[in-house]
Amino acid sequence: MSSNRSTDVLVLGGGAAGLMCAAVAGARGRRVAVIEGSKRCGKKILMSGGGRCNFTNLDCGPDNFLSANPHFCKSALARYTPADFIAMVEAHGIAYHEKERGQLFCNDSSKQIVAMLLNECAAAGVEIHARASIDGVRRHAQGGFEVATSAGTWQAESVVVATGGLSIPKMGASGIGYRIARDFGLPVRTTRAALVPFTVAGAARPAFAELSGIGTSVEAACNDGLFEAGLLFTHRGLSGPAMLQVSSYWQPGDTVAIDWFAGEAVDDWLEDERAARPNARLASALATRFPRRLANWLAERCTPGNVRLKQLDEASTATLVDELSAWEFTPDDTEGYRTAEVTLGGVDTNALSSATLAAREVDGLYFIGEVVDVTGHLGGHNFQWAWASAKAAGEVV
Repeated sequence: MSSNRSTDVLVLGGGAAGLMCAAVAGARGRRVAVIEGSKRCGKKILMSGGGRCNFTNLDCGPDNFLSANPHFCKSALARYTPADFIAMVEAHGIAYHEKERGQLFCNDSSKQIVAMLLNECAAAGVEIHARASIDGVRRHAQGGFEVATSAGTWQAESVVVATGGLSIPKMGASGIGYRIARDFGLPVRTTRAALVPFTVAGAARPAFAELSGIGTSVEAACNDGLFEAGLLFTHRGLSGPAMLQVSSYWQPGDTVAIDWFAGEAVDDWLEDERAARPNARLASALATRFPRRLANWLAERCTPGNVRLKQLDEASTATLVDELSAWEFTPDDTEGYRTAEVTLGGVDTNALSSATLAAREVDGLYFIGEVVDVTGHLGGHNFQWAWASAKAAGEVV
């Protein structure tokens, strides 16, 4: 690439949102170039969904997102739905399946989604420049932008910031998108790791570590978040979909409540067990529902302990039911951006148009995808936001 190039639209970031936006804008006849810092585009797409990419969710809607302004995402999501993205997937002959709860995955590989986006970009004449870090963006007084990169300087009528968040830095994540926003006077809401496992410290860690690898389905709650999904013990604390989901609602010092019976009536189960096996100990009864080691672990921590079922009086029964249906756990921390799937917070939506994702006070500057203060639940929602926000910007840049 020469030291100075020009284009109509310069997209910063070659991830899900960036590639989608570039393809949409290029298909309109705009000259588009993508600047990607990594050696290849779509690295987070490649690792998502266990290598099969949970590319959308059939039930995706505004209620599946967190933002300081919960209404902001409605416009883009309404105008580009899961059905719209599925149509593109099908047009490219990519086989897919619904795993659970509306989550759609490729049958074969997430590489197919990256290839699809790259093919869409190629068909639209989009230029892609990898291994090019962004040094800074400035706006000319007469309009348009100058973007300094490690591979030269670009002049562009419009700049789309699709640089993602801070999650998984080994994949190339950085805070450059937030820096660009601040450089142009856009507020950035506090960021933190989300969809991330919890950790425990001190004497509690060995107690959790002894169950590492054991999982079960639970209902987990924290503040406004309530999710029924899997829980997994790790050497450092708790993970699994249920914990990742509530991590987005958790703040340091908050308690997470775990219903080990995932919403089922514990008192009815206990009454049936006591009638059928009054001499059985609590751990033995729990082992009919949970892995034996977890059953023993729970029985040791419940009041009044691993007693025989016939020894449970009314008061101890009530206490046991409460503990099994709302077992309280206070994480010490999360595993942070190292393993977080997304970044909560970001460019303040009050500074952006919900219809176009354009900066209200800076003509020609757009922010899409994860860099914006819109964070989805686990299960394909963040990809759908990437597609929808990219489409909204791509149609107007």
